[in-house]
Amino acid sequence: MNFFQAIILGLVQALTEYLPVSSSAHIRIIGDLMIGSDPGAAFTAIIQIGTELAVLLYFRHDIIRILSHWFGCLFGHNGKDWKHRMGQGDKDALLGWYIILGTLPIVIAGLAFKHAIESTLRNLWITVAVLFIFGVLLWIVDDRARQIKRIEDMNAKEALIFGIGQMLALIPGVSRSGGTITFGRAMGYTREAAVRVAFLMAIPAVFGAGLLEAVSAVKDYAAGDLAGTPFPGWGPTIAATIVSFVVGYIVIIGFLKFVSTFSYKAFAIYRIALAVIVALLLITGVLQPLEATTAAAAALAVTA
Repeated sequence: MNFFQAIILGLVQALTEYLPVSSSAHIRIIGDLMIGSDPGAAFTAIIQIGTELAVLLYFRHDIIRILSHWFGCLFGHNGKDWKHRMGQGDKDALLGWYIILGTLPIVIAGLAFKHAIESTLRNLWITVAVLFIFGVLLWIVDDRARQIKRIEDMNAKEALIFGIGQMLALIPGVSRSGGTITFGRAMGYTREAAVRVAFLMAIPAVFGAGLLEAVSAVKDYAAGDLAGTPFPGWGPTIAATIVSFVVGYIVIIGFLKFVSTFSYKAFAIYRIALAVIVALLLITGVLQPLEATTAAAAALAVTA
């Protein structure tokens, strides 16, 4: 992968990360079409740090408020007993705990199924299936769901359900925001509330995954082990991450304005159409379900 190709993939990441269309699926598909191979789970996870930095910048006031209240209840003068330490009576502190709770499913599943995520689950036929299925689900849920709940109405059970939606995004094609938004709309949250939960809940998960993959890539390079998961090198990866940050900030502004006025139906239609197109490309042999090195890793994951 050269720098131009990396910049294109960084742009794709920025344009699709926040939309319920699966950025990892787009990186996987466009990477295969453009460079003839899967850019790899490590590259995908690291460049997502760029788009999450854009989230930190845009939601900085919300994040600072949540953190200050959370730390205040846990360690400060507000933490008189365990109920107060857990944020009782403080909605911002509670939201901090709910974000932590909602992050647990993706952390546990990500660690437990790491090899499958980096190999078997990157099969494009799986991507086609989940693009289509979650496209239909998003359409139905967004069309029929009530819009009564705000982010302040969240409880522990609903935070965990949001987290399960985010966890499913470990499968390329589901979409982190798509899974979270779909589950949120099904629970009756407004479009704006569901997308804000998706943004905030993704921060610890994406930064954690990106940093783990970065550390793993550094170790592999230091050990001279480059035969595992595909990785294009640090230069292209950093370039793509910078592009995803700059363009991502602009996309956040536009997306939040869009969902305050329109439904998610356009994204559902896009997902279904993309699933059909990718299926045709697979049938005609333009795309291969698994890139050679990923297929080898998948075989090892199955036999391990």
